[in-house]
Amino acid sequence: MLRDDIMAVKNEVKELKKQSFAMELLSDQRKQNKRLFIIVLVILSMWFATIGYLVYVLNDIGTEVVTEETETYDVNQDSGEDGNNNFISGNDNEVNN
Repeated sequence: MLRDDIMAVKNEVKELKKQSFAMELLSDQRKQNKRLFIIVLVILSMWFATIGYLVYVLNDIGTEVVTEETETYDVNQDSGEDGNNNFISGNDNEVNN
């Protein structure tokens, strides 16, 4: 009878150890899942921020107006009586008199 009681107590101790180990594993898994969830949220937010920045930058290309100052010159030529003034235009170097 005493032997049966001792075996029952040993079985109960083993069962409690199994339960505590299983609960410990579950709590560790729960903590790890929370960490992974936070990491996934951070990665997704960084990904969306990157895509948003790229859309902003690529949308902005070509909209900036670059103004270049052009220089103008006034040229006075005296062709004289028989002289000829020529103007060379940008189209196939045509000469206009």
